[in-house]
Amino acid sequence: MKNFTYIIKDELGIHARPAGMLVKEAKKYKSTVTLSVNGKTAEAVRLMAVMGMAVKCGNVVEVEICGADEDIAFEGIKRFFEENL
Repeated sequence: MKNFTYIIKDELGIHARPAGMLVKEAKKYKSTVTLSVNGKTAEAVRLMAVMGMAVKCGNVVEVEICGADEDIAFEGIKRFFEENL
């Protein structure tokens, strides 16, 4: 299992467009990608669950990656957050 925390910098938070992009990125991997923020948890491959977390700018998101390709998934998901959120 690998994990990291990330502070959301996008002024709109994780809204529809980046949420869709995140789901698409997470589906590239066999590993399970789980997001946690403000006591809510969601799998990153579930669009409505990610959007339902209502992640705002400044929120700290905990990302946990667990599975067969977690090393590759960790790098890809972390890079996605840094470039898009």
